[in-house]
Amino acid sequence: MPEGGCHCGAVRYSMPIEVAHHALCHCLDCRRAAGAPAVAWALAPVDRVTIRGETTEYASSEHGRRHFCPKCGTGLFYTNAEIFPGQIDVQSATLDDPDSIPLQAQIQTAERIGWMADLHDRPAFARYPGPPEA
Repeated sequence: MPEGGCHCGAVRYSMPIEVAHHALCHCLDCRRAAGAPAVAWALAPVDRVTIRGETTEYASSEHGRRHFCPKCGTGLFYTNAEIFPGQIDVQSATLDDPDSIPLQAQIQTAERIGWMADLHDRPAFARYPGPPEA
């Protein structure tokens, strides 16, 4: 089972490779909560995800709950008993090997940041390119 965790290591988890969905979400709510242009989510049965360490829960909507590490702030999980009863969405970029669960789709693209649609047209660097030449 793939394993992952928060930035500081206070929260670790394991989850199954077989998931109901694994999607990159572009919605405003996810972007604001993560401070990132998109968030990848892998939905699994809650009884198949083992969490070691304590998380803090934030009510981000009427039924939605975001779970994060109280020490370093890393977002880890999302639950919603109305939409996903008995399941937990895991922020798959926090997996030790995010490629262990293949991405299946992009969702909420109606809210996608414009420049995210054509990233493949932008220069790409294997590492930070450094300061511009003077």
